Amino acid sequence: MLRACLPDRRQSVHDWDEELRDFYDDRDDHILDEADAWLTGIMPTTSQVTRERVAQVVGMWADMGIPTVPQPPTEEWVDRAAAEWAASVRQALAHDAFSFLERATTARLLDHGERHEVALLAAAFVRVGMAVEAAVRLLVSFGRPHGEQALRELVNDDEVRDFRPYVRSRLLGLRRPVYDARAREATRDEEPLLPAGLQGLPHAWQDDFGWGATAPDSRSLAQARSALEACLTVERVPDDARMCADAPADRSAVAEVVRALMPYPRLVTRERMNEAWRECESLGFELRGIDAACFAKVWCERIADRVTAAVFRWLADLPQGARAVGDKEPAVPSAAALWAAELAERCARHGSAVQEAIWFLHRTDDVAGSREALTRLAQDPSLPTTTRNTAQQWAQ
Repeated sequence: MLRACLPDRRQSVHDWDEELRDFYDDRDDHILDEADAWLTGIMPTTSQVTRERVAQVVGMWADMGIPTVPQPPTEEWVDRAAAEWAASVRQALAHDAFSFLERATTARLLDHGERHEVALLAAAFVRVGMAVEAAVRLLVSFGRPHGEQALRELVNDDEVRDFRPYVRSRLLGLRRPVYDARAREATRDEEPLLPAGLQGLPHAWQDDFGWGATAPDSRSLAQARSALEACLTVERVPDDARMCADAPADRSAVAEVVRALMPYPRLVTRERMNEAWRECESLGFELRGIDAACFAKVWCERIADRVTAAVFRWLADLPQGARAVGDKEPAVPSAAALWAAELAERCARHGSAVQEAIWFLHRTDDVAGSREALTRLAQDPSLPTTTRNTAQQWAQ
């Protein structure tokens, strides 16, 4: 049945009413539901799906006053509706078949050869854009090797087009245990890529390197200062050398790979960055000619920026004043504001976590160093306009 449902090329799947969605969404009637019901009511079985019956339904649509249906319906319009309804029926049948096969896979009813054959069919349906979600779910249920191999081929196939992000997201889920296992391995003789001041941070990328409820004692403040100073030494990548995929969703997916392989700063090594680069290439990301070395520089910079942002968010949220941390250790945050203000200005000028650095200066503007730094940033014509405008906003 799946072979019979598979069209030769990508087809529109029952979208005759897409132009009417905005028109009917705000109305109380259910004209579109009624129009759909006529299709299934007059053609309840596949043997009854004929052009003549579609023409009968289209005539009813015209009588109902569907705005996009000509009165009387033209032959061309009937042909279009017939083709789209046939594609919709194919999709429904394929969806049910793939769901059945997914259950059969869970029950271990398919042998090795059958999985291979069905995986090829499922991939073919994804390429023509039909029953995509059900087909991909089946491939995920196959796991390795058949499902993973088919999904890898799909994310690198131009025919997949707009479905690529969805297919890739499911493939990433299938690959996640591999990433997690690698992240649990010790670095041994691997080459660290981040400065020593970052390698000892216990905060995870999964939590955006957030410091959470970390107490502002002398040890944590010293660690925060060391982390900020270390981040400033990380090489900045020129704008024309930056690697970014076409869409924010793709950039987020690349980050997912890097984060999964290196969830803590201590795990950011040359070897693991090379693995992340190769993995992203195999996942069909648009790396635009970026080699492994440049990939590593880009992501080291981004990790440093995220750590910088997390530190300033934590510092900005600390209570300010002489009794900031209670009776045991008073005025530690106020003392930290002196060196933190200088580092915040440097980070803003560096282009690292600009929003968070300036927000910290605003939050501590009762300290002379913070007020002065904020004023300098607001008035410096050599800075990017966005940096200057942000400082001006909070300097007022």
